Amino acid sequence: MPDLKRTPVYPVYEKYGAKTIDFGGWDLPVQFSGIKKEHEATRNVAGLFDVSHMGEIMVEGPKSEHFLQKMLTNDVAKLSPKKAQYTVMCYETGGTVDDLIVYMLEESKYLLVVNAANTDKDFDWLLQHQIEGVTITNVSSEYVQLALQGPKAEQVLQSLTETELSTIRFFTFESPVYFTGIDQPAIVSRTGYTGEDGFEIYVDTQAGTALWDIILGAGKEIGVEPIGLGARDTLRFEANLALYGQELSKDISPIEAGIGFAVKTDKEADFIGKAILKEQKEKGTKRKLVGIEMMDKGIPRHGYKVYAHDEEIGFVTTGTQSPTLKKNIGLALLNTDFTELETEVFVEVRNKRLKAKVVETPFYKRKN
Repeated sequence: MPDLKRTPVYPVYEKYGAKTIDFGGWDLPVQFSGIKKEHEATRNVAGLFDVSHMGEIMVEGPKSEHFLQKMLTNDVAKLSPKKAQYTVMCYETGGTVDDLIVYMLEESKYLLVVNAANTDKDFDWLLQHQIEGVTITNVSSEYVQLALQGPKAEQVLQSLTETELSTIRFFTFESPVYFTGIDQPAIVSRTGYTGEDGFEIYVDTQAGTALWDIILGAGKEIGVEPIGLGARDTLRFEANLALYGQELSKDISPIEAGIGFAVKTDKEADFIGKAILKEQKEKGTKRKLVGIEMMDKGIPRHGYKVYAHDEEIGFVTTGTQSPTLKKNIGLALLNTDFTELETEVFVEVRNKRLKAKVVETPFYKRKN
């Protein structure tokens, strides 16, 4: 595919049977062995994802905490070195610039990991608000990011390093970590986008392909699979993890999308969008993201309209047949009056209105 960006791991995709697509200007694998097989491998064993298309932005300098407190909705002051935080950047309107993870590497030095399609926009947004005493650098080209996700992720990764991975708690990280056969140090965080236990690994681009091969080799006997974008989407969707461009956008606030836990309106810092988000938290919103399950035969898809009593009440943000639950389910942004559990609604699928009901989310929770 001409003019598409490729990650440093791209050269080995073919060896593992990848079928690639244009994903936001990137030539990325939608699947390797098949979406359902990859989904089940991640839920039951572990799956390895190349997520090197994600963006990395370094923010450092004596005023970096003060700056990030203004730019991000979560409370950056609660971070300490080797801790990470899920957070959001918002517009004054309360709409979402992006959702991201911020890693505190050391005092006054932070790594922001942002959505691939938003990297340039996010970088520009940060530069627009830059203050003295803060340096902002787009370092995306310096990192390969791999994610090993699933119940056997720790077992597989532990076989490749002397660092004690069990001491890395959820949303903390260790650095430097060295892996067998790799002479470059890595950052290893206990984070992920699947609803499973697992790790995200950041390593120099030169070491990315080798580390990909080494991890798959170490997990081959127990059934670790390389995973594409198709299963990545079904996994995150079942766990009710928001995707920018679907559950979040410049027109959808983090409160509407159900991630108010990452919006700390009680922190002292006056962050961008705070006034509107505070009002939404205190008074509620006119619409809300909910789960829906189809009662009639049909699959809800992104953008499909949702009705109640012939009134259009919202739209589907994500929908599919759940590989785990074997049900046709979706996430929908609906008028708050119709968001009680078991409320009957109708999804317009190919000009037919099919019956569905509001159900609890997340659709899937891991057992341990």
